Amino acid sequence: MSIRFATKEDCAAIAEIYNHAVVHTAAIWNDKTVDTDNRIAWFEARQFAHFPVLVSEENGVVTGYSSYGDWRAFDGFRHTVEHSVYVHPDHQGKGLGRALLAALIEEARRRGKHVMVAGIEAQNAASLHLHETLGFITTGQMPQVGTKFGRWLDLTFMQLQLDNRTDPDGKA
Repeated sequence: MSIRFATKEDCAAIAEIYNHAVVHTAAIWNDKTVDTDNRIAWFEARQFAHFPVLVSEENGVVTGYSSYGDWRAFDGFRHTVEHSVYVHPDHQGKGLGRALLAALIEEARRRGKHVMVAGIEAQNAASLHLHETLGFITTGQMPQVGTKFGRWLDLTFMQLQLDNRTDPDGKA
């Protein structure tokens, strides 16, 4: 298994992984699936904004992906990002989510980000545990802010401080 930066050619596989999560899980709070063109547009927007998209690959097959983007689109939040990590269902339970998230954390640090935020459906024990083991702490609970599959969903916010800067615009 290797982790690398995604290319536009990976977008069909990314769409497949995304769509599985939409249809079968409460990890993505969307009801509609996407096509490859949608994921290409998403990928190109990430590239334009200088946000990474990473994929895990095994024997030439994309097995998962991770990325981050703006947490909030205001200048004051420029050092904070929110991430996503998804693994193809046939490859879950093999440590790919951990590897993708760890690689994304390192990329965020390399790019000078200060805080990484996770928004996780509160009943997703596996994701909550993964984030805890990588140093994320729970910073908020928002009951019934979403809905999917005919039920209310609660959102847990977790965050990881990526560096110890005291000056947001310097390296202190």
